[in-house]
Amino acid sequence: MSTMSSKGMTAVTGVVVEALPDTLFKVKLEDGTILLSYLAGKMRMHRIRVLIGDRVTVEIDPYGGKGRIVKRL
Repeated sequence: MSTMSSKGMTAVTGVVVEALPDTLFKVKLEDGTILLSYLAGKMRMHRIRVLIGDRVTVEIDPYGGKGRIVKRL
């Protein structure tokens, strides 16, 4: 399921498959692609933990760069 967020970024859901240093994660999206994603500022500020196997909502950069994890489902 993908939706447009307020800033024109596409939001999709996926599953965290690998945790990397500096709050970076590899997320497997619904369509099977693996995307390098970083943790959003609000999630860092409130110290929300993201573990391997968690379902997350990721905003994908319109230019095809990294994704930003904005919500843990």
